[in-house]
Amino acid sequence: MAVSYKDLGLVNTREMFAKAMKGHYAIPAYNFNNMEQLQAIIQACVETESPVILQVSKGAREYANQTLLRYLAQGAVEYAKEISGGKGIPICLHLDHGPDFETCKSCIDMGFSSVMIDGSHLPYEENVAETRKVVEYAHKFDVTVEGELGVLAGVEDDVKAEHHTYTQPEEVEDFVKRTGVDSLAIAIGTSHGAYKFKPGDDPKIRLDILAEIEKRIPGFPIVLHGSSSVPQDLVKIINENGGKLKDAIGIGEDQLRAASKSAVCKINIDSDGRLAMTAAIRKVFNEKPAEFDPRKYLGPARTALKELYKRKNVEVLGSAGR
Repeated sequence: MAVSYKDLGLVNTREMFAKAMKGHYAIPAYNFNNMEQLQAIIQACVETESPVILQVSKGAREYANQTLLRYLAQGAVEYAKEISGGKGIPICLHLDHGPDFETCKSCIDMGFSSVMIDGSHLPYEENVAETRKVVEYAHKFDVTVEGELGVLAGVEDDVKAEHHTYTQPEEVEDFVKRTGVDSLAIAIGTSHGAYKFKPGDDPKIRLDILAEIEKRIPGFPIVLHGSSSVPQDLVKIINENGGKLKDAIGIGEDQLRAASKSAVCKINIDSDGRLAMTAAIRKVFNEKPAEFDPRKYLGPARTALKELYKRKNVEVLGSAGR
């Protein structure tokens, strides 16, 4: 029996993106796999009065179970109301990197309000056909769809790519027209994971490609994946407390802010959150080796994640107060 996301109190991305484009900011898209991550995301977004996209990867569905995830998302809507004095915030439940039609369909039937079909690894015509198929199914239920053109290097859950392929601006117009997607993830220099770049690299977002894409599809919502900045203070805390994160470097937050003022209205951040939680947990384990109550290390990890995301909403995405 299919579930409608509307019955869970969720929203799709259509209005979110329209407002973000108009207001020159980006909606945070934060991945979660467990309760502590979800609590931190909702607390951060309620406290900064920001809309949010809760992202679930294929790996997260396998890890947390899709039925539990659905009820966690429904719980998040109620939790947001509770801690905001009844107002709540717009919350979208989104499938990140859906590998095929069946996975997307399953999520739509389970109450997701938005899905991504990632056909970027397929030949162009196959990507168009697969994306179109997902769009036709999703739109019957007013679920929004994100497609992808171009390939991001790096590793995120099951998504692995050795080489980066920039999105070709000349393909964008044709892809959007033929698939009917609601938003498009593009590859312009961001990268998945914490080991995106090597020391000595000066990672730059290709704002020139972004500008060219904007010219070809004016007013169309653009998405950036792999947009963690890999804060060096967190890497330092992890390494000082027994970790071995070698050469972890990310994209500068100033570049993300510049992108979010243009057509980029959704920015995906996952690795930075993992680093914040790991830094907090390692610190507890190092300073209190006798500690074995999960609440005593997951609690500080949750607080660290909340503070990180509050700052992202205010300083990087510009979504606070929106």
